[in-house]
Amino acid sequence: MTEFLTMTTPKIALMLPCLNEELTLAKVIRDFKKEIPTLDVYVFDNGSSDRSREIALREQAKVIWVPQKGKGHVVRKMFEVVDADVFIMVDSDDTYDAKGIHLLLAPVLKEEADMVVGTRLQDFSLKAFRKFHRFGNFLIIKLINFIFRSSLTDILSGYRVMSRNFVKNIPFLRQGFEIETELTVYSLINGFHVQEIPLSYRHRPPNSHSKLRTFSDGYKVLLTIVW
Repeated sequence: MTEFLTMTTPKIALMLPCLNEELTLAKVIRDFKKEIPTLDVYVFDNGSSDRSREIALREQAKVIWVPQKGKGHVVRKMFEVVDADVFIMVDSDDTYDAKGIHLLLAPVLKEEADMVVGTRLQDFSLKAFRKFHRFGNFLIIKLINFIFRSSLTDILSGYRVMSRNFVKNIPFLRQGFEIETELTVYSLINGFHVQEIPLSYRHRPPNSHSKLRTFSDGYKVLLTIVW
């Protein structure tokens, strides 16, 4: 526990998008609760057909069903229904390190940043990134940095800490995995302060499968930027 948590005791919410993550969900919840025992944990079920909901309830998480398919709908629901001072959003696939959460929390708790992103491109398992994912991420970053004169390094990370002011004042229109791009672009347009902190990124465990579709999702991300 960091000194910031003990000094200010903010209400911190962990928000987990979930679609068939029974292999990893319990570990992710436990890892983050180990780092911050006072966390309020929310699992947003986007239509799982496995035991994800049962596991989330067993781990004493609040489960919220999101019937509309797409991560964008899930994130919109997160921001609508969760009430907290600080919001942690992280994927449920156990690819992100819970131990890094204190590094991401510190700038938000100090009011030095509205959103802090755990970037993946300095310390990652080669199995975690498909070749075209790395290339596509590189192109998208170059385009956004050129348009907005920014210096971002990872626009598609699913590991973010956000302030209440950010969460309650940012609009959403997208439906799928391009939601991370929209979060970043809106923050640049509206003058929110974004920080990036490099963290380790590992590959999914055996029999756990990514929902990303390299070319179709990449195309939608580019459309989001143009829009």
